Amino acid sequence: MPLCLRYHTNEEDARSSLNIAFLKIVKGLKELDLDGLNFNAWSKRVTNNTLIDEYRKRKNQSAHYVSKETDRELDFYAEGIHNDAISDFGCDTILQMLKEIPASSAHVFNLYVIDGYNHREIGELLEMSEGTSKWHLSTARKLLREKLEKIELEIPRKLVM
Repeated sequence: MPLCLRYHTNEEDARSSLNIAFLKIVKGLKELDLDGLNFNAWSKRVTNNTLIDEYRKRKNQSAHYVSKETDRELDFYAEGIHNDAISDFGCDTILQMLKEIPASSAHVFNLYVIDGYNHREIGELLEMSEGTSKWHLSTARKLLREKLEKIELEIPRKLVM
């Protein structure tokens, strides 16, 4: 369920994905040799692939991006940026922020940063070019950084009041 919650903005959609993945796992059990298999890794992979399949189905409904950045800006945002605000927040806060950014960028961020896929693999999984995957990652990082900076600015105001 935690894996499904990372890819959906609400619990109902996450539960639906989990049910679909569980059904695939149960149907696939008859074809497996359970003695030589790491069941946890296999079931996580099935769940991950289910989430990717659902993303592909919803791809046409994804949000359109209005702003475009130059290559120089993309390079800047693609670099690792150390932000002390991250250490003050828990994983739940950052995952909640991921739900507030466009779904495509959040999916690429999850696959790259959390699940460890590279841009070529993400491009193949989500049916997009490697460059588009990099763009989504940089957009996600930029939006998350803006949200963190906004929270940093609000913290001193709350302390004064």
